[in-house]
Amino acid sequence: MLYLIGIGLGNEKDITLNGIEALKKSDYIYLENYTSNIGFEIENLEKLISKKIILVNRKKMEEEINSILDQAKEKIVSVLIKGDIFSATTHITILLSAKEKNIDLKIIHNASILNVIGDTGLMLYNFGKTASIPFNNEQIETPYNVLNDNLSIGLHTLFLLDLKSSFEFMNFKEGINYIIKIENKQRLNLINNDSKVIICAGLGTEKQIIKYGKIKDLLKSEIEIYPQCFIIPGKLHFIEEEVLKLFN
Repeated sequence: MLYLIGIGLGNEKDITLNGIEALKKSDYIYLENYTSNIGFEIENLEKLISKKIILVNRKKMEEEINSILDQAKEKIVSVLIKGDIFSATTHITILLSAKEKNIDLKIIHNASILNVIGDTGLMLYNFGKTASIPFNNEQIETPYNVLNDNLSIGLHTLFLLDLKSSFEFMNFKEGINYIIKIENKQRLNLINNDSKVIICAGLGTEKQIIKYGKIKDLLKSEIEIYPQCFIIPGKLHFIEEEVLKLFN
């Protein structure tokens, strides 16, 4: 039996009751720790469920997933994932592999960045395609092109920012400056220093920060909460505008 369990974005108490019940009866529990920072002490969760948790790196999860799935043929195995289950392509691959091996599978969802951005006041159905900005972006213009596509139909664009490890995150300034760099190259007049954006940090946690304002002003801000992301809004509904005023 294989459980794929989202643990949310806050602390160990964000796991659902269904998730806790699954963990308490699991023989092996793996926590992947490479697509996002966990955000809490693993020992706290271990105390909560009275079980040992095995941290899994990228190599184990992506290249040796078969060994975990083989365990799930005979034992109860849980894989814990920050946020929701399907917030990364890797997790969809796990689902496919489990189905191919005829392993019993149960998915337990949780909050992810794709729904907690509602805290900004922007309506979720007014978002277009999400774009990710990697550290090595010298030859990449896709995020800017996504922005162009979304703005052309009045939709908001969420930009997710890269991380190299649990302690090395891209910050919002790097992300915005990257978009500005491509703007200066393509010159489609999508943004300028007076364009308004929404900066988010630590969404879904007790320390979350949301700021709304002009790029030239926000770039002066110092935010030390991670992970960070930012949103370039499309056409704003009047209710969205009212809520955003709270974050000026």
